[in-house]
Order: sequence, then C-alpha cells, then structure tokens
Amino acid sequence: MLSYGKNVLFGTDPKLIKKVYVSSHLKDKKVMDYLRDNHLHYDILPLDVINKRCHGNHQGILILRDDYCYASIDDVLSLNFIVILDHLEDPHNFGAIIRTCEAAGVKGLIIPKDRSVSVNDTVIKTSAGTTDFVKICQVTNLVNTIKLLKKCGFFVYGSIMDGKDYNLIDYSLKKVLVIGNEGKGITPLVLKNCDELVGVPMNGKVNSLNASVATALLIYKMEGL
Repeated sequence: MLSYGKNVLFGTDPKLIKKVYVSSHLKDKKVMDYLRDNHLHYDILPLDVINKRCHGNHQGILILRDDYCYASIDDVLSLNFIVILDHLEDPHNFGAIIRTCEAAGVKGLIIPKDRSVSVNDTVIKTSAGTTDFVKICQVTNLVNTIKLLKKCGFFVYGSIMDGKDYNLIDYSLKKVLVIGNEGKGITPLVLKNCDELVGVPMNGKVNSLNASVATALLIYKMEGL
C-alpha cells in the first residue's frame, strides 16, 4: 500500500513501513532524522518521479507500507467505547473520524464489509496515519454485531438529527456510538436496535453537521473531554 505526506510518515507505526521515497527537492532535517532514527529504508528520487507516482499533496514523501490489517470482533469486546460507522461512504470522513478516535483515546471502530468505505490510501492520509493505533473491525452484519455488543454489556447510542440533546445524557456505561451514512443516516434495522438516540442541537440556519464533525463532538462529550 502506497501512502504519502509528512503526517502519515510520523503517524504510522515504523514497523509497518517497508520503504520511504523522498524527493530530491525535500530539505527537511526532521524527516531525514526520523528516517535514520527509526532505521527506515529510503530512496531519494527526482520530484517528477514522485509526482508520477502520486497525484495528491505528497509533500515530497511516499511511504510503502504493509496493507492494513483489520482487527477481529474479539479484539474490541474488551474496550469501553466503540464507534460503529453504518455504511459511511466518504473516505475523508472516515479518515477524520479515525483521527478523532485516536486523539480522544477511543480504540475501537467497526464498519460493515459491504457498501462501506474501507481503509485505503485516502483514509490513511486523512487520518494522519492513526489507522495503526485504532482497532478497526469489518463485520458482515451490523445488527448481529450490535446484539453481541449488548450481550457484552454495551449501551448503544445512535446519532440522529432530532435525537435527545447529547449534553443531557449520562455516558458512564460501556458504550457504542453509531454514526449513519452521510446521506441516508442510520439504516432502519440498526436504528431499531439502538438503546438511545442522541443529537447535537442546531441553533443556526444549517440543520445538520458533516458526519466527521458531529462524530467528533459526540465522542469528546461521551469521553468527558
């Protein structure tokens, strides 16, 4: 898997990096020191070669890393807070949510295998490499997964526009936060299996927030940060 950018380089677990390609135009002591300190193999390439391999804002750095290894459901059952993304489609939203989870100390995230964004180069770039520090699990059936989580003592909150004010709820139990698709929201069967529906009050003319922004507000509130 090929990723790019300084944030991804510094955020990725060095053990997962196979090789780094650095532009001959890059004059960044911090980057070069990082490569040497972590004993990372790297090649210096002309800028035009870097540009041909990557069309994004690579900042003169390409990272060849292992493909992402998804966690199993058993890996997240011992956690106290898990985020479920119900068929999210935008890789930028996904990456931003992963980055928020890592920053807030939320270590578990569940996505469905079908009709959903998966961990790709764009997600890794947007997450600043924090995909390696959050356990992301792919499941075949979200409803069955939620039922399993409930049996393990989790209380499930679903995020919807007209849900109960998220400031008025006690989040002391083991919890799951469900975030719906950018356009369709939470699917009906998943919504039916949520224990409580919560929302962020809107005081302006806009009646909804970007999925990653709403998720960040809810995560920080639920974590007491």
